Amino acid sequence: MPLTDTFVKNTKHSGRPAGDKHSDGGGLYLHVTAAGKYWRLAYRLHGKQKTLAIGVYPAVSLAQARKARDDAKALLAQDVDPSTAKRESKQASKAAAANTYESVAREFHQLKAPGWSDGHANKWLRMNELYLFPALGARPIDKIKPKMLLDALRKVEAQGILSTAHDLQQMAGQVFRFAVQTGRIDANPVPDLKGALQPHVARHFAAVIEPAQVGQLLRAIDGYNGSPLTRAALQLSALFFQRPGNIRAMEWTWIDFDNAMLTIPAQAMKRTIHGKANGRPHFVPLAPQAVAILQELRPLTGHGKYVFPSILGSGRCMSENTPRTALRRMGYGNEEMTPHGFRAMARTLMIERLPGITPDALEAQLAHGKSGPLGAAYDRAEFMEQRRAMMQAWADYLDQLRTGAQVVPFVQKMA
Repeated sequence: MPLTDTFVKNTKHSGRPAGDKHSDGGGLYLHVTAAGKYWRLAYRLHGKQKTLAIGVYPAVSLAQARKARDDAKALLAQDVDPSTAKRESKQASKAAAANTYESVAREFHQLKAPGWSDGHANKWLRMNELYLFPALGARPIDKIKPKMLLDALRKVEAQGILSTAHDLQQMAGQVFRFAVQTGRIDANPVPDLKGALQPHVARHFAAVIEPAQVGQLLRAIDGYNGSPLTRAALQLSALFFQRPGNIRAMEWTWIDFDNAMLTIPAQAMKRTIHGKANGRPHFVPLAPQAVAILQELRPLTGHGKYVFPSILGSGRCMSENTPRTALRRMGYGNEEMTPHGFRAMARTLMIERLPGITPDALEAQLAHGKSGPLGAAYDRAEFMEQRRAMMQAWADYLDQLRTGAQVVPFVQKMA
């Protein structure tokens, strides 16, 4: 006689060690033990008696147990073992859980993060967690279509943060490419989205690049009535045109006064972790104008680690906001000039106003040089002399702009 919901709910264990079996027909029965109530299906396949575990009551109702029985019977009719099918289904579900977008992205991040800077690694994961994981994280990566990804990206685009949307598209491309490489999917859907997002025009750091205006800026810096350390940091920023962080964190041990050379260690450069650990240091030849400024600073900070220590002490270097605030006090807002803008200023004026300076030497001095043997070539003696002559020509050109002299482009042979 078939079971009823009332019977299934109210039946109790009789106390027999083996439990009690109540048949519903077709091989389905309820096995009641001291531990609980279990749905089981007894069936035969290839002459062997077998049992399929369907589930536990009340999580699996009588109706659900009957449907599972009918599904198992359908498999048996096709000569398929329902126990094997259930096991394979569980394995497939487990594999799908391991191959969601989030799991693959985290695996990719774990693989690549050791070679990235800490800042990039943290930003990469944080942006995925904020924007892509909520929309795509739980989906099997082989089921994600281009439209699904585009919908997630357009939600970010709709917030007006176009650069973030484009960055996320690039990050997603890395994840899908990794999924292709590891055999999870056959094709990367991201290239199909080329041009789908609104174009993003990158904003460059503001910089003063007209000679007369540069002269005004240099005179404003020389006349800055704030901290002499801040004034010197800005003066050297113009002369060195290195990244602001390298200027602020400059250490006295990096400076060789005898050979007029600033050597920035590889680990202090903007590079990957591998590049920081195994790369070459970056050399900045010092013109006499730069040496003079550094000599003036020695009595002030030469007893410590940093050329530009923080006013707060605690063994830290000058803060990022200090030179930026000084520029604002001089009347230069972020839309006109930034500490990073000295790099664009030097690059533009050297190319346009100082013929004879080779682009390769300039890029090497900007630390944009090629890696490997080609980059190393610009550290050799003959090219270092070229870079030294370039730095001297630049310092002399700034002096002419500072005094307001009529500057005529000149050709200096950079042998």
